[in-house]
Amino acid sequence: MVAVVGTSQLGTDQVSMDLNSASTVVLQVLTQATSQDTAVLKPAEEQLKQWETQPGFYSVLLNIFTNHTLDINVRWLAVLYFKHGIDRYWRRVAPHALSEEEKTTLRAGLITNFNEPVNQIATQIAVLIAKVARLDCPRQWPELIPTLIESVKVQDDLRQHRALLTFYHVTKTLASKRLAADRKLFYDLASGIYNFACSLWNHHTDTFLQQVSSGNEAVILSSLERTLLSLKVLRKLTVNGFVEPHKNMEVMGFLHGIFERLKQFLECSRSMGTDNVCRDRLEKTIILFTKVLLDFLDQHPFSFTPLIQRSLEFSVSYVFTEVGEGVTFERFIVQCMNLIKMIVKNYAYKPSKNFEDSSPETLEAHKIKMAFFTYPTLTEICRRLVSHYFLLTEEELTMWEEDPEGFTVEETGGDSWKYSLRPCTEVLFIDIFHEYNQTLTPVLLEMMQTLQGPTNVEDMNALLIKDAVYNAVGLAAYELFDSVDFDQWFKNQLLPELQVIHNRYKPLRRRVIWLIGQWISVKFKSDLRPMLYEAICNLLQDQDLVIQIYFDRTYVFSIFLNCASPVDDFEFRTDQFLPYLETMFTLLFQLLQQVTECDTKMHVLHVLSCVIERVNMQIRPYVGCLVQYLPLLWKQSEEHNMLRCAILTTLIHLVQGLGADSKNLYPFLLPVIQLSTDVSQPPHVYLLEDGLELWLVTLENSPCITPELLRIFQNMSPLLELSSENLRTCFKIINGYIFLSSTEFLQTYAVGLCQSFCELLKEITTEGQVQVLKVVENALKVNPILGPQMFQPILPYVFKGIIEGERYPVVMSTYLGVMGRVLLQNTSFFSSLLNEMAHKFNQEMDQLLGNMIEMWVDRMDNITQPERRKLSALALLSLLPSDNSVIQDKFCGIINISVEGLHDVMTEDPETGTYKDCMLMSHLEEPKVTEDEEPPTEQDKRKKMLALKDPVHMVSLQQFIYEKLKAQQEMLGEQGFQSLMETVDTEIVTQLQEFLQGF
Repeated sequence: MVAVVGTSQLGTDQVSMDLNSASTVVLQVLTQATSQDTAVLKPAEEQLKQWETQPGFYSVLLNIFTNHTLDINVRWLAVLYFKHGIDRYWRRVAPHALSEEEKTTLRAGLITNFNEPVNQIATQIAVLIAKVARLDCPRQWPELIPTLIESVKVQDDLRQHRALLTFYHVTKTLASKRLAADRKLFYDLASGIYNFACSLWNHHTDTFLQQVSSGNEAVILSSLERTLLSLKVLRKLTVNGFVEPHKNMEVMGFLHGIFERLKQFLECSRSMGTDNVCRDRLEKTIILFTKVLLDFLDQHPFSFTPLIQRSLEFSVSYVFTEVGEGVTFERFIVQCMNLIKMIVKNYAYKPSKNFEDSSPETLEAHKIKMAFFTYPTLTEICRRLVSHYFLLTEEELTMWEEDPEGFTVEETGGDSWKYSLRPCTEVLFIDIFHEYNQTLTPVLLEMMQTLQGPTNVEDMNALLIKDAVYNAVGLAAYELFDSVDFDQWFKNQLLPELQVIHNRYKPLRRRVIWLIGQWISVKFKSDLRPMLYEAICNLLQDQDLVIQIYFDRTYVFSIFLNCASPVDDFEFRTDQFLPYLETMFTLLFQLLQQVTECDTKMHVLHVLSCVIERVNMQIRPYVGCLVQYLPLLWKQSEEHNMLRCAILTTLIHLVQGLGADSKNLYPFLLPVIQLSTDVSQPPHVYLLEDGLELWLVTLENSPCITPELLRIFQNMSPLLELSSENLRTCFKIINGYIFLSSTEFLQTYAVGLCQSFCELLKEITTEGQVQVLKVVENALKVNPILGPQMFQPILPYVFKGIIEGERYPVVMSTYLGVMGRVLLQNTSFFSSLLNEMAHKFNQEMDQLLGNMIEMWVDRMDNITQPERRKLSALALLSLLPSDNSVIQDKFCGIINISVEGLHDVMTEDPETGTYKDCMLMSHLEEPKVTEDEEPPTEQDKRKKMLALKDPVHMVSLQQFIYEKLKAQQEMLGEQGFQSLMETVDTEIVTQLQEFLQGF
C-alpha cells in the first residue's frame, strides 16, 4: 500500500491507494508540472513538493520513469524528483528519511533492467544510482557491483551500454570519497575489479580498432562509446584505487600500454573526416588517455617514474617532430605539452641543493630527466616552440584586426594555458627555459642576432618570425638579465621599430611595446624613460591606429608607471613623467570610453588609478572628464561587480588625489559607499572591501562633516557584527568620524556603537580588543567631556582589567592609555567611576585607588609608546597635591614613573646644556613634507590641530612635576614634604634634581 496526499484535482485529502492507483494520480500531476501554463504548473509543483516526504512516493516515481511508454518529459521530471529525493531524504538521519524497507525495494528496482532507450534519462538514472551507491555501497548494497559486472558482459548493445554508463558513474562517485574508511573500501573494490576492468577495456578497444575499417559509422560510434566509458572507469580505478600503484603489475601494464593505444587511435584519425561525430568522440578518447597520464603523474609522481622516459619520448616526438604531422590536433598537443611541463616542474623530481639529502626516488627521476633533455633535444624544442608554435596565425591576425578587444580578452584569459595552445606553449617555454637556461640562452641569443636591423615590410613571414623571437625574449627576460644589453638594444633596434608606421608593422609594434613592458622592470636605465615616453606618445597620436593598437596603449601606460623593480635606478620618477601626463590621461580616458569589454575597462581603470596614485595632487587639472564619466559607467556596470570593484579602486585614488576637493564628488561618491558597504545588499559580497577603503579615504580627505556622510554610518553596526577580516578598516573609519566631528558623531551613534563594542569585547581577539579600546582612547582624547560619558559602559571593563592585572602587555598598555585620559582630562568623571567601581568591588574608594596606582606602577613597562608613558606620568601626577594617606603611600611609585617619563621625553640642548621636553609642539610648526612623501590629508591636519590641544604635547612634563611637587610641599610643609621624599630611592631623587635644574 502507498500513502499519498492528493486527488486528480490536486486536493489535500490523505488517501491510501495501491501502487497503480498512486501512479495514476502522481502521473497526472507530473504531466501538469511539465505544462508551459503557470496556472497549471505552479499548483502541480506545490503538490509534488507536499508528496516529497510521503511514504511510497519514490516507489511511484520509479514505477513512472521506468515505464518507457510514457511521455519523455514526464519521465525526465520523475527522474529529477527521485534524484533530489536522494539528496534530501536518503540518509538515515535526514528529517522525513525514507524507511529502510522502501530503500531496499528502490535499490532492487533501480538495477533490475538496464534498458533505458533515452540517452539523457539513462544518464540521469546512472547518476542517481551513483548517489545511492555513495551512501549505501557496499554495506547496504553489496549486490550493486556484481550486478553491474554481469550486466556489462551481456551481448545486448543497449543493456551493455547502460550498465557500462552506470558502472562509470558509480566508480567516479566512490572514487571521490575522501574519508579514510571510504578510501579503504575503494582500494578493496579497485583491487577486486581492476583485472576485469582492464579486460573489458581491451575487449572494447580491440573491437573498435577492428571495426574502424568497416566504414559503418553507427557501429564504429557505438563501439567507441563503450571504449570511452570503460576507459573512464579505468582512469578512476588507476588514479584513485591504489596506495602504491607502481607495485601492481596490472596497473603499470595498463599505463605502459597507453602509449601504443594512443598511436593506434591517432592513426585511426587519418582515416576519419575532420567534421563528423566519430572524429569528435575519437578525439575525446585520445584526450582521455592523456588525462589518465596527467592525473596519475599528479597523484603518484614517484609511481610515475618508470613512465617518465616513455612519456617524454612520446610527447616530444608528436609535438616537436614530423611524427605528429597529419595526426595531431590542438587539444592533444596542449595535453602533451602539459605532460612535458608537469615532468619538468615536478618538485618530486628536483634534488636538493645537497644531493645527499635527496631521496633515491627523486634522484632516479632526476637522472631520467637529465638523460632525456640533452643539448640537441632542448635546442630542437626551443627552436620549434619559437619558430612554429609562437607564430601568429592568419586567423589570429584577422581576429586582432577585426576585433582587437575580443582578441586581447581571449589572449589574456586566466587558466587558458591549460586548454588553449598559445598560452600553453608560452608556459612550457618559460618552464623549460628556466630549468635549462644555461643550455638555451645561447640558442635564443643566436636567434636574436639573426634579426638585427629593420625587416622588409613585404616579407610577412619574416615579420612573424621576428614577432615570435621577440615574444621569447620577453618571456625569458629574467633569465636573460646578464646576457642582453637591453638599453643598447632598445636604442638601436626597438626604438626605430616603434617608429615604422607601415600597416603590416602593426603586430610587430604591438610586440615591441609588450617586450619593453616585460623588460622595463628587469633592466632599463631610468635616463632612457623620457625617450620611450616620447616615442610612444608620438605613436599614439596616429588616430588611424587608435582601435587596432589600443591594447598596445594599455601596455604603454603600464610602462609609463612601472616602478616595481629590484634595482633602484628603475624607480619611477614623477619629474620625468609629468610632461606626458596630460597626453597620457587624455588618451587613456578616450580608450576607456571606446572599449566595450568589462575586462578591458577594468584594465584601463587600473592604469588610470595607477596614474592618479603616482602623481597625486598634480592630477587635479585633468580629472574633470573622468569625474563626469564615472557615474555613467557605474550605472552601466550594475550587472558587472568586478568592473564596479575597479571603479571603486579608481575612486579611492581619485579622492586621494583631489584631497579636500573630493567633497564635490559627494552626490555620486556617498551613494556608492552606501551601496558597497550595506551588507543587506547582495553586491556587498564583491564590493565591501573596496567600498570600506573608499569610505575611509573619503573621511580622511573630508574638510567637514555633512549630514549625508554622517548618515552612512548606519551601515557600520552590521559590519561590526560580521567580525570579518575588514574589521580593522571599520575601526579606522570609526576613528575617522571621531577626528572629523566628534560631538555630532558621538551624540548620534555612540550609544549603538558602545553596545556593539561591549558585544565585541566578549569574543574578540587580543588585537581586536586593542582596536576597540583605541577608538575609545581617541574619543577621550578628542572630546574629554563627552567621550567618557558616551563610552561610560566600557570604562568599568577597562578599570577592572587594570585592577586585575591584565596579562597581555599590549592590552594593559591600552587600558592605561584610556584610564590616563580620563584621570588627566576629566577628574570629576574619574571620581564617579572610582565610586562606581568601589561599590562593585565592595571596597573603599581610597583602597581601590591605591590598588590601581600600585598596578599602574607595576605594569609601566608594558607601555612602549612614549606618548602613553608621558600620559601616565601626567595622569598620576595630577593626583597631587594630596593629603590623602593612600596617595601619599604611593608617592614613591608616582615619582618613579615621573622620572621614567623624564628620561623618555627630555633631550639635552648641546648649546645651553639644559633639558627640553621633546614632545612639546609649537602652534607655529608646519609639517615638513619631502618630495617623496604624500601631502598631508585633511585628517592629518586635524590630528595636528588635536595634538596642539593635547596635554601630552602642550604640557612640559618637567614643569608639571616641579609645580606638583611645589604644591605638595606647600600643602605638607617642609618637614612633611621631606618625610615624603625620603620614601623615594636616593638615586631617583638625584636624577629628578638633575632634570629640575633651573626651576
